[in-house]
Amino acid sequence: MSSYQARTITRTIDCDSREVYDFASTPTNWPRWAAGLGRNFEKIGGQWSAEDPNGRHIRIRFTPANDFGVLDHVVFSEAGETHNAMRVVGNGTGSEVMFTLLQTPGMSDQIFADDAAAVARDLDALKALLERR
Repeated sequence: MSSYQARTITRTIDCDSREVYDFASTPTNWPRWAAGLGRNFEKIGGQWSAEDPNGRHIRIRFTPANDFGVLDHVVFSEAGETHNAMRVVGNGTGSEVMFTLLQTPGMSDQIFADDAAAVARDLDALKALLERR
């Protein structure tokens, strides 16, 4: 079994970890900060339907609510499944939000870099949104 290139993108947010988790674990909040994932979220059964940034239909399955800050999610698209690992960890009175991005087979270095930049923008948006509250 081979492993893939990975990059963990982290942002420190000056906000209680429970507040960050509660906000970020609510899929209807994602369009407010996660433009890299999609828009027009709609719950269908135990999953969510949305449009990716290119307007293509995707389905998303989020990890159930938990006390560990786990925000993992799987994106189902025409290209297949993408498993995304995301965490919120308390750090004093603030939080660390971490997203681990994997370079999947066939993904060019440029697409991987573009995806990492999109995740960074999304986490910057989450940070700005929560620190304004």
